[in-house]
Amino acid sequence: MQKILNRDTFRRENGVKMLLLSVLITGLSSGLYRGVLDNFLAEVVGMGEMDRGVTEFFRELPGILLVFILAVFYMLSAETMYKAGALIMLGGMTMMAALPATKVLMTLAICVYSLGEHIQLGMKSTLALKYASPGKGGAALGVQNASGQIGTLIGYLAVVAVFSVVTKNQPYTLFFVLAAALAGLSTVCSFGIRGKSETDSTKRRFYLHKKYTKYYMLEMFYGARKQVFLTFGPYVLILFYGADAATISLLFAISAVACFFASPIVGRIIDKLGYKVVMVADTIILVFVCLCYGFAHHVFAKDVAFIICCVNYVLDAVISLASMASNLYVQDLSDSSDEVKATISTGVSINHVITIFIALFGGWIWQTLGIELLFIVSAVLGLFNSAYAATIKMKTPKTQEIKA
Repeated sequence: MQKILNRDTFRRENGVKMLLLSVLITGLSSGLYRGVLDNFLAEVVGMGEMDRGVTEFFRELPGILLVFILAVFYMLSAETMYKAGALIMLGGMTMMAALPATKVLMTLAICVYSLGEHIQLGMKSTLALKYASPGKGGAALGVQNASGQIGTLIGYLAVVAVFSVVTKNQPYTLFFVLAAALAGLSTVCSFGIRGKSETDSTKRRFYLHKKYTKYYMLEMFYGARKQVFLTFGPYVLILFYGADAATISLLFAISAVACFFASPIVGRIIDKLGYKVVMVADTIILVFVCLCYGFAHHVFAKDVAFIICCVNYVLDAVISLASMASNLYVQDLSDSSDEVKATISTGVSINHVITIFIALFGGWIWQTLGIELLFIVSAVLGLFNSAYAATIKMKTPKTQEIKA
């Protein structure tokens, strides 16, 4: 971490090290949690395709509510809100470890954890941009993402190691307990962030303005296409191909490795080529990924189709990193760091408007019409995203730092 911070990516300010350390440990906790979650819901809780969609609806609901929550607490700095998110995540993970494994209670615990996660989502991007050196916003976001990815990787590998050895009475609850303990450690680290950004002078944590219309629309398209793979990608492998927890976690680990190395590279590509080129290109690639995921079993033998789907899942994870470009687009349009914070938080909520409906109806589409149509929908959304991103008119890149 010291080697990273010695570069010119970040300005020398209190808070950078503790932010990245907190992101790293949160990634580790998340890796343990996500590495077993889908198999836990399918095998222990007994959730099918439709149930998983309903659970995901409630998991994503905090994303919509976020804009109102942040508006109420407008007087708090980005650092304080990041810490609040860590505490809420800790509460949700503790519920996962302690409550009985029923559909209702697990959905409630997932929803609470998701609320804290969504609060941190906008804040960590805001803080990374705040601490970034002038002209290094993309690289700073890349380093932040890589920090989370390496922690997540370790968590996934731990799941692979344990579940590859243990074949009976698999310790799902133990992993939730460990994830809760790490969430507590991450919370402690977050309170070590001593920097304090100014509170929003506009007295709001969301910002609706005509100049950001294209950003809002792009966030909706991104949220919809992201949701299909986030929710149903692993579930297709579990329910359709019979993948166990060790296999799913290994796939997640491979994705984390790919994203760890690709994240800083993508950040530099955004800085070099511009956010518009990246936003257009990533969703064009997505169309190919979706078609392979939805139709591989029609073209190849089931075992081969499974491998193809796994490869495409990793590819989707990598191209999803291009979502960083939208944050740079916001920074390019903004007049102050207050606008950056408020607009990114608003974007997090807006992309959930369509996301929750994709989650709710995605399970129904799969159950009644098949996985083929589900991924066709995702591919079409990707095409719309590329077409819309192509209409963006880029400004001259900013060379001056936005004051925090």
